[in-house]
Amino acid sequence: MKEILFKGVIAYPITPFDSNERVDITLFKNLVERLVQSGSHGIAPLGSTGVLPYLSDEEKENITETTIKQVAGRVPTLVGVSNLTTEKTIYHAQFAEKSGADSVMIIPMSYWKLTDDEIVQHYDAVASKIGIPIMAYNNPATGGVDMSPALLKRLLEIPNVTMIKESTGDVQRMHYLRRELGEEVAFYNGSNPLALAAFTAGATGWCTAAPNLIPDLNIGLYNAIQENDLENARELFYKQLDLLKFIVAKGLPRAVKAGLNILGEDGGHLRNPLKPLTEAETAELARMLLKGKN
Repeated sequence: MKEILFKGVIAYPITPFDSNERVDITLFKNLVERLVQSGSHGIAPLGSTGVLPYLSDEEKENITETTIKQVAGRVPTLVGVSNLTTEKTIYHAQFAEKSGADSVMIIPMSYWKLTDDEIVQHYDAVASKIGIPIMAYNNPATGGVDMSPALLKRLLEIPNVTMIKESTGDVQRMHYLRRELGEEVAFYNGSNPLALAAFTAGATGWCTAAPNLIPDLNIGLYNAIQENDLENARELFYKQLDLLKFIVAKGLPRAVKAGLNILGEDGGHLRNPLKPLTEAETAELARMLLKGKN
């Protein structure tokens, strides 16, 4: 049986920039601390929310080290290390491990469409160079590759590929994963609007940027599922559903930054070409955050 490292809500911090588009490490520490204090069950820097593709190698290393030092072992860490090339992915995976990360997340980023065999070889090459668990991340909307359930099953034959994050928005895939792989394999929901459906399909956890804005609702939903209180789970889910849809539709970095500002927290700046939400979008988000508190 493969060890299950994470259970619950895994929170994804944004990577904030200053007015000159430099990574604001001081602010990043504060944002990570907010997530730890929120009760989130894990911290995952350098995902889509953390604008991984927009960062230099040095910036990724700085974010990795800062996260691990700030979290200080209070919850597990899951560091995004994806890159177009296997060589660079290995480099960042090894750096994360040496820095003290508990696990790494890899999405097979692609310009040319990768074959299943190429993807398996990619993961296997990285896995052979590190000793910590790997989460295989399937998100065709951002990575350009859609890994079928059959391919994900192949990846799990690699010893330290122990987790799957499924973000296609197809809940039937989650049912397939639980049915075919059994209770021994941990799979995680990466599609915010499917949080309730994913948990009822047997998801081990929920990888999400939402705890930056509404941690009580997110963690409350998970706790209700654990207590088998489906009525409360549905109530909590529908209370946050509009906001979950909004932050995905508008782009996680933009929406989370704007939401933090609305809540009175410094969300920092974005890095070009990303631009802030419009005034109308920000007002809509403010209404949703106010509604979520009531």
